[in-house]
Amino acid sequence: MMKGKFKFKTGTVAIYVLALMLVTVGYWNYISRESQTLETVANNEEQQNGEDENLGDAKLVSNNELIQEENEKNSTSENNEQENNNSNTILQSNENNETIESSSKENDGYFETSKLSRDTMYSQTLETYKEMLDNSNVSEEQKAVITQEITKLNKEKNAIMICENLITTKGFSNCVIFVNTDSVSVVIEADELKTEEIAQIQNIISREMGAEIENIHIMTK
Repeated sequence: MMKGKFKFKTGTVAIYVLALMLVTVGYWNYISRESQTLETVANNEEQQNGEDENLGDAKLVSNNELIQEENEKNSTSENNEQENNNSNTILQSNENNETIESSSKENDGYFETSKLSRDTMYSQTLETYKEMLDNSNVSEEQKAVITQEITKLNKEKNAIMICENLITTKGFSNCVIFVNTDSVSVVIEADELKTEEIAQIQNIISREMGAEIENIHIMTK
């Protein structure tokens, strides 16, 4: 009886021990699985955080690129506007210079043409007088008058040349003088003339050509 009872107890203990071992193994397996699960979750969260950080960086870079691109556009627009303004300024300046040069060339053309026409008239008149002097049908009295006219014309030509040179020394670019029957006309290249400038021109004409002040007419071009 004692022996059988002992065997029963020993078997019962063995069963308890085995059950305890199974429970222990199950517990550790559970703990291991939970640890792996927690580690996986942690890794996933860390990876997600890393991705979020990278995403945040990407947004920041994108924003910086947008800002830089916008700045570049603004800078390009400002540069283009400045270039356009500079181009317009240069174009306007060139147009003004061209207008001034055109006006200056026009004035130069006027004065050159006027002097050429005047000198041609003097030359033709003198040539006509010389032909009359060589004409045998012209009386001696007529030749004497013609000679006086030739002398008068030559003096007049020299006086005009002297006056024009003296006037240009006063700071005027161009001038041309025409002698009429009872007056002298002077054309000056200038926008306007001051009172003292008019007086200087009158004095030169009056002194060199013997003209009265009231008979000297001054114009600007």
